[in-house]
Amino acid sequence: MKRCVIVGGAGINNYDLIRETLCADDYMIYCDSGLKHLSELQTKPDLIVGDFDSHENPHLDVETIVLPCVKDDTDTVFAVKEAIKRGFDDFLLIGVVGARLDHTLCNVSLLLYLDSLGKTGCIIDDYSEMEIVSGKPAFIDDQYSFFSLLNITGFAKGITITGAKYELSDAEITCEYQYGVSNEVTPGETASVSVADGKLLLIKIRK
Repeated sequence: MKRCVIVGGAGINNYDLIRETLCADDYMIYCDSGLKHLSELQTKPDLIVGDFDSHENPHLDVETIVLPCVKDDTDTVFAVKEAIKRGFDDFLLIGVVGARLDHTLCNVSLLLYLDSLGKTGCIIDDYSEMEIVSGKPAFIDDQYSFFSLLNITGFAKGITITGAKYELSDAEITCEYQYGVSNEVTPGETASVSVADGKLLLIKIRK
């Protein structure tokens, strides 16, 4: 099944970079103020969701779900849940990391939510790509300047890193001591990261 791309309202500066990650058959969901990216992303919405407290409803000839302003889920969280109901397994989130730290952390936690359901999820912003490492290894090639591993769940053991400047074997990273920041891929190699027990947030920083 094709990928679901969810567009939030956080700032995007490098539209060329973001457009390069999009595919012609992506299913595009725009969330409320994410609509401000519509013209620059040059993609037609397949679905619009939002309470329209930060962007007016454009009343396009597109399926639109109008949400109440008072609710437990943010517009982005609702969009993810709606896409899961519609059968999507692969997710890309853009415009979800920005000045609002509360919304940023909430959106990063969506990667954990998707992983818990056996779905794949990635967040891309102007500088980095984020994903969860859990049951299977993740690989980082040397197109990235740095990569970091953060414990955001409270449990991450049996961590192994190979092909990097700082390698690990059967290690543990705790929430209280985040020492897995700013590692580097060995030039000409592909780094591998795996976690035997628990989950880690992998952040890859582009050159």
